[in-house]
Amino acid sequence: MPLPSLPCLLTALSLAALSCSAAAAPGEYLVTNRGAVGDGATVNTKAIQGAIDACAAAGGGTIVIPAGTFVSGALYFKAGVNLALRKDAVLKSTTAMADFPPVYTSWEGIERYWTSGFLNFVGLSDVVVSGEGMVDGSGLAWPGAPRRQLPPGPRRPPPLTLATGPMPKVEDVYPSPLPTTDALNFAADAAHLPPLNAAGIPLLGGAGRLSPPRALVFQNCTNVRVSGVRLKNQARWGFVFIYCRHVVAENLNVRTESYIPSSDGIDVCSCDDVRITGCDISCNDDDISIKAGKDADGLRVNRPSENIVIRDCLFGSGGGVDMGSEVSGGIRHVLVERCRFVGSGTAARIKSQPSRGGVVEDIVYRDIQFEHVARAIEFDVEWRMVPPLAPAAKVLTVVRNIQLINFTGTAQAAGVIRGFKDSPIQGLKFEHSSITAQRGLALEHADESGLPGLALKVATGEAILRPQGASMPLL
Repeated sequence: MPLPSLPCLLTALSLAALSCSAAAAPGEYLVTNRGAVGDGATVNTKAIQGAIDACAAAGGGTIVIPAGTFVSGALYFKAGVNLALRKDAVLKSTTAMADFPPVYTSWEGIERYWTSGFLNFVGLSDVVVSGEGMVDGSGLAWPGAPRRQLPPGPRRPPPLTLATGPMPKVEDVYPSPLPTTDALNFAADAAHLPPLNAAGIPLLGGAGRLSPPRALVFQNCTNVRVSGVRLKNQARWGFVFIYCRHVVAENLNVRTESYIPSSDGIDVCSCDDVRITGCDISCNDDDISIKAGKDADGLRVNRPSENIVIRDCLFGSGGGVDMGSEVSGGIRHVLVERCRFVGSGTAARIKSQPSRGGVVEDIVYRDIQFEHVARAIEFDVEWRMVPPLAPAAKVLTVVRNIQLINFTGTAQAAGVIRGFKDSPIQGLKFEHSSITAQRGLALEHADESGLPGLALKVATGEAILRPQGASMPLL
């Protein structure tokens, strides 16, 4: 029997290798074996959700997305089910709101019904999402999505309309038992969401206008590891952690190709023990935002974000690493270390509003380099005061014990540090820090004893600007 020619042998070996690379190991559920098609057109929601359900029923394992573009609506992961995105795999969101029914969650710091995430992990333990593949939120393709490139920095959304008339009773608009964020709870009627949440707190603007989905939402989860995954064009926030404990997010890559509103890279909301390392983020809103509930509902929940480390990350366009503006439950013990900001909106940012309350404390930015950012620093407790505004909290936000150590670089403006007259920023300290900027640092209602550790060189005007009369300089 003649031996096969070398080209035929190489072809056979290549096909065998491809087959092995696409095969499922024990405990793995390859979505193509469940009918999913990676052609970039077929909607695979039922096939992939079926794989998740089968994996959970069998005691758990890993859902595997192989090379190809797999389009899907919202997916809901279950106990013991992990996700692996292989090289050249793309899990791509559809752009129909019907594919993302409202669930009871926390959106912008308030518990309420809101759009399902694209990938939802609710009430789970020991969750792993990994691989070299990509999640594509299709953010630019959603109906009404802006298609223009805007410079980095905060955006001003259209104002909400305040709800009018008396609020209904909770029992009149919510099914029994009341929904909670602890488990997956779908709205009974997606077309008529209640104007208050299950705690009876009225929602600013009533039920509101549902947004396109956040990309990956981990809610009430413990022991979460997300590694290596790329995220593209998230329709709203990207990697979202709500009420989670023991989180590792490492070597993630986030990119938006043009302006997408609220396209945060990573949001950490009322979580404990979070490690974010080696990430590369460039988006059109906050690169990383640490949050802890907003206004009356955030004060009710009263759950802080604490014990957080952000290390060895690179940030491009976007707002930088922020605390807030949802700070009502408190943010404390946060270290941002050995990070680089290139062309970002800010490098160090703390933001709040009079309605928030809460305490922001023990925040350290150390060994930070920044180049050509808009503002090196933005600590502002009256950030984006756009009507309608909630009433001021009985106790205003307290900001204290903030350190910037080896914080150096160039900026258009050194920035803004503004506390409340009745609650000034306390314990602000610079060490071995320098800022070279076109314009200076606006300073109001803040402890100045730690300023000698900052070398400030500006091209125009005074290095430190203080309010003239009742007005604060805008930089």
